[in-house]
Amino acid sequence: MTLQHRDGQRFRFDAGALCLELLLTGGPGPAASRYEVLDRVEGLLDWVRRCRLAPGPELTVTPAELAAVRELRDALWRLALARAGGEGYDPGDLDLVNGAAAGAPLAALVRPDGTRAWAPGATGTRLLATVARDAVDLLTGPHADRVRVCGAADCFLVFADTSWPGRRRWCSMERCGNRHKVRAHRSRTRTEDEA
Repeated sequence: MTLQHRDGQRFRFDAGALCLELLLTGGPGPAASRYEVLDRVEGLLDWVRRCRLAPGPELTVTPAELAAVRELRDALWRLALARAGGEGYDPGDLDLVNGAAAGAPLAALVRPDGTRAWAPGATGTRLLATVARDAVDLLTGPHADRVRVCGAADCFLVFADTSWPGRRRWCSMERCGNRHKVRAHRSRTRTEDEA
């Protein structure tokens, strides 16, 4: 996904999993006041158009479904941070994810031209099941030990490192990785000048 920081910089961000892309819509704590977009159905629909489901299905979303997606998103934040920190999971968050994952997911179709389409009847509940199943796959799959928080002190983006070597530290080399390199270069230059 292409993200835009509050300072105006645009950069590419690969969360590594659909469920972690949902975290970009806001969340509990400080993220709620700064980044929340799930306070209205249009915010969810915009996310669906931009996430890895793109081109997203034509969704019908009720206010109750929107609230359920927000609740799942907040649980995913806590689970991802627990995983990244090597801590145990909250049983209530697991129950929420597992309950949502038990529902019927969105159904993808292949068009004659080889592109993806979506079966009619896409709802917020089916989206919820799709995201929850992705979370189950992530938390129980080969990249579970690679859920990380960006290494920059002022960045809180969470991602699954799906790279072959498994040494990704930054949300994006364009943003946080580059800023780290600039700071390291300046520090080396200052040290050399003082010597």
